[in-house]
Amino acid sequence: MIRVLVVDDEAMIRTGFRHILDAADDIVVVAAVSGGQAVGAVRQARPDVVLLDIRMPDVDGLTVLAELRRLPEPPVVAMLTTFDMDEYVATALRSGAAGFLLKDTDPEQLPYLIRSLADGGVVLSAKVTRTVVDGYLDADPRNPAALGVERLTDRERAVLVLVAEGLSNTGIAQRIHLSTATVKDHVSALLTKLEVGSRVQAALLAERAGLLKEPPPHPAGR
Repeated sequence: MIRVLVVDDEAMIRTGFRHILDAADDIVVVAAVSGGQAVGAVRQARPDVVLLDIRMPDVDGLTVLAELRRLPEPPVVAMLTTFDMDEYVATALRSGAAGFLLKDTDPEQLPYLIRSLADGGVVLSAKVTRTVVDGYLDADPRNPAALGVERLTDRERAVLVLVAEGLSNTGIAQRIHLSTATVKDHVSALLTKLEVGSRVQAALLAERAGLLKEPPPHPAGR
């Protein structure tokens, strides 16, 4: 079972997400809390995935994200927002969020997105505006992390392209005929070489480097 914790200041939102996700056979909502209770609830419930409201009156969602990322075994965190254009989105991605979802995401898609998050996938709402993504890509264009793409092996570049396409570890493994464990090793290696802390950051760097505008590199090499 994939264990999910929902953090939102609105009880209706928490109830709605719980109702939708608990209907899936392989997902259970272990807690649904307000922002001030988030860190304690994560420590107690040990969820695999946290859906975290980016804007809450009692505590800043970015502050909660930073605290969760400092835990010894941090869960996967996806930010929730009402807006497709949010000035905090880029900061959340740089801080290690695995993506973000709009609160009006199609309910039928939610279980699929949770499964993808739990399996290491990159999840960005289809309504994400180019302004948000471009704002991230344009920030600090001389960032030496972008040069790390050149240091990747052919195999790592192939994995990076598939990460940028939003595939989970299992999906990547099936695409290029590797074990999931091997894919995880490659992802870990490329994150280190790119000097980034999350798959989302790696995916955005891949776009900055133009990897999504060219055919995927041949994965035969090491």
